[in-house]
Amino acid sequence: MTRRDVDRIRKLAAEVAAIAALPIQQEKKRLWKRLNALQPERPMVMIDQVCWNEMNVHEELTPRCEDPECRNYEIHLLQILYRWRHFPVDMVVEPLIRVSKAVSHSSFGVGIQEEIRVSDPTNAVVSHAYRNQFESEKDLDRIQTPVARHDEAETARRLEVAHRLFDGLLEVVPWGWEPYLSVWDPLAMWMSVDDALMALIDRPAFVLEIVQRMVKGYMTLLDQMEKNGWLCGPQPWIHCTGGFTEELPAPGYNPDRPRTRDIWMFGLAQMLGTVSPEMFEEFEIRPCLPLFRRFGLVYYGCCDPLHDKINQVRLIPNVRKISVSPWADEEKTAQQIGTLYVYSRKPNPAQLAAPSFSEDAVRNHLRHSVEICARYNCPLELILKDISTVAHQPQRLWRWAEIAMEVVAA
Repeated sequence: MTRRDVDRIRKLAAEVAAIAALPIQQEKKRLWKRLNALQPERPMVMIDQVCWNEMNVHEELTPRCEDPECRNYEIHLLQILYRWRHFPVDMVVEPLIRVSKAVSHSSFGVGIQEEIRVSDPTNAVVSHAYRNQFESEKDLDRIQTPVARHDEAETARRLEVAHRLFDGLLEVVPWGWEPYLSVWDPLAMWMSVDDALMALIDRPAFVLEIVQRMVKGYMTLLDQMEKNGWLCGPQPWIHCTGGFTEELPAPGYNPDRPRTRDIWMFGLAQMLGTVSPEMFEEFEIRPCLPLFRRFGLVYYGCCDPLHDKINQVRLIPNVRKISVSPWADEEKTAQQIGTLYVYSRKPNPAQLAAPSFSEDAVRNHLRHSVEICARYNCPLELILKDISTVAHQPQRLWRWAEIAMEVVAA
């Protein structure tokens, strides 16, 4: 690292530290805790999964560091500052920097065979076509048990670099592995969506065997992570939403050895959006219950419409937030959620990508969710995510944030 790189990082870190010291950060954290306790004071708002390739106005996001590690920190800090300037909504800026421990695992030993199409080389959102690798019973043996590992020397090196960059400005926090335990996202890539859905009809026992082997593998992986103290601590954010809560960590928490019951998990089965509630229960909820039960709290759902499957999601004993995607029937969902769970509404990001941007359409779209949740007393959060494009007009996103905060304040 050059002196120039270090000075650049410390300058940005000082700016972040000044923002983190503002009283509003503790207030936002308190509001998230109220929401997650199902006692909200108002709807909360978050923006995530931003098309950063379209955001760079006036070179605000242009990195200058030469060292690759410094550049990664620089981009992270620049994005925090950009969010705070242009669309802070209910983000919480913390006076710390999380340094990922060099924890990894071998996954299930199944590679991905795919064809990719790119429409915008600057955008990470691309099109995938996957080849089915599970066509016969013998292919089941390709699924291996994941093995966790930790490169202690690399973790120590990362922490040494971070201390040099941030000491005196931001607290350096070693951060363990954050579980991502989807069954159906990997399965879609191993088999292709079409082939996997057809197999649910033609070979249900075969598909269920794959699912059960994956769940067993995840359980073993979690055992390894817990035993060695390689898990992360209670997350401030879980699947694009505030995870701040008084309920985590669980009693007996040891920060050097976090347990699954100390943290959030998020579950999802987007590929099963079109199957029946009974099939959803048989192939997703029932097999995954051992995973769900391990964790302190669960956030369930993503882009999949769940309005016909709330009864199945309720089988998860510790579920706290349920996703309400742009394709969900909001009224039907709100009737079933009531005061029991957080109604995690995902406003439609397509409003930011249209040929013209309508502020009235955005306002009406958000008010509709607020009014429905008020009618059924649902704890509400508005989570704008999956923002693939803003038609190269970042001001649209800035204005969306302002409108959203006006709506929830009203």
